[in-house]
Amino acid sequence: MQTSETENKQALDEASMNNEQASQDVKEQPEVKAENAENSENKANAPEVLDPMSALQSENAALKAHLEKVEAAAKSDLQRMVRAIAEADNQRKRAEADVERERKYGIEKFVKALLPVLDSLELAIQHSHQDESSKAMIEGVQNTLTLFLKEMHGFGVEVEDPQGKPFDPQKHQAISMAPSDDVKANNVLNVMQKGYLLHGRVVRAAMVVVSSGPANK
Repeated sequence: MQTSETENKQALDEASMNNEQASQDVKEQPEVKAENAENSENKANAPEVLDPMSALQSENAALKAHLEKVEAAAKSDLQRMVRAIAEADNQRKRAEADVERERKYGIEKFVKALLPVLDSLELAIQHSHQDESSKAMIEGVQNTLTLFLKEMHGFGVEVEDPQGKPFDPQKHQAISMAPSDDVKANNVLNVMQKGYLLHGRVVRAAMVVVSSGPANK
């Protein structure tokens, strides 16, 4: 009888323990569901992970595009720099040419203003009387003319005296033609007024009479 009561008591205790365990499992079940839901959400929000080969290809494509952009910018900058250097060099050459031209021909007006003085000295010598009383004066005028021409030569002034030379329309101004048995045709027969050059540029053309060759008999 006592044994039966003991067995019943044990059965009741086991049933009670099973009920408590079931209640605890029911209480823990929402927490498990919540944890599972959180894990699912984290997986959904996690970024997609590419495989190493795809990631490397994507990075190479980005680097190639950046390199092409940098090369294009460098090429454009180089072209602009080359153009700027060329323009600066052209400006320098033009400035040097202007300075050289001014140095050579800046006194052209001054030379033209002095030419009548030279003409007067030459005329004074040509039309002077060769006698003892005027000899010293003529020599003084001659020395003055020689010194004058020497100083002008130092500034690039040259005398153009084409007597007997071929006629050059660039340097000579023909005022007439005349027959001559001694001077070839188209050569300068007489120089009426000497010409002058400044560094090769005509300041005043020589006024000449051109030979037309032997006269017709």
